[in-house]
Amino acid sequence: MGRPKKSVIDSTEIKKQDKKKEKKTSKVEKKTQKEDKKILPKEDKKDKKKDKKIAKEDKKKDKKAAAKEDKKKEKKAKEESEKTLEEELEEQLTDEEIENFQIEKVDMDKLTNRVCLFLANYEDGIVQSELWKKFKLTSRDGSRLALKLERMGIITREKILENKRWTYVLKIKKTPVSTASIENAPCLVCPVEQKCSLDGEVSPRTCQWIEDWTIIELSKPKKKKEQ
Repeated sequence: MGRPKKSVIDSTEIKKQDKKKEKKTSKVEKKTQKEDKKILPKEDKKDKKKDKKIAKEDKKKDKKAAAKEDKKKEKKAKEESEKTLEEELEEQLTDEEIENFQIEKVDMDKLTNRVCLFLANYEDGIVQSELWKKFKLTSRDGSRLALKLERMGIITREKILENKRWTYVLKIKKTPVSTASIENAPCLVCPVEQKCSLDGEVSPRTCQWIEDWTIIELSKPKKKKEQ
């Protein structure tokens, strides 16, 4: 038999070398895949841990935000429940409506004087509901009157919690001048007022009407303070 041709030998050798290369490449790929398998789980674990941490923080933030919102709503609801009738009226009425408040068939000047003189007996003030009962006023009328007197600078209002309800203690700030002491004075209806003077023919020093009126007034029993 003759020797195989050189080209055939070369071809066989190339195939062997290619197979070796493929085998080597395959080993490298397998090794790389194996290493990747080792690395990837670690990275996955890290990523999962990181994601879990972020999710936990987000949940915490959401919970905190929700709690804050609930607290805000609760505070608002509490403030709404703590509103007094006066505060509601102040929101509904204009300054003019409060200042010009009138109770039908009631002399407001007289009522104001009576209320203020009554309050003058209470240095520490009095709960307004007790005051309105004394003067037979409804809560609504009494509240409007309180707002009016406060605007006039006659009383002050101090908000307090009583029997789990918010109300006001009213205190006198400025007592109006009472005219009760001179209501029956003869000078108010004196027929000779124009002739009256200290050195005149008619004088308060010698006036019999003033003398009689003074004696009557002094003989009257002193009125007890309203309680």
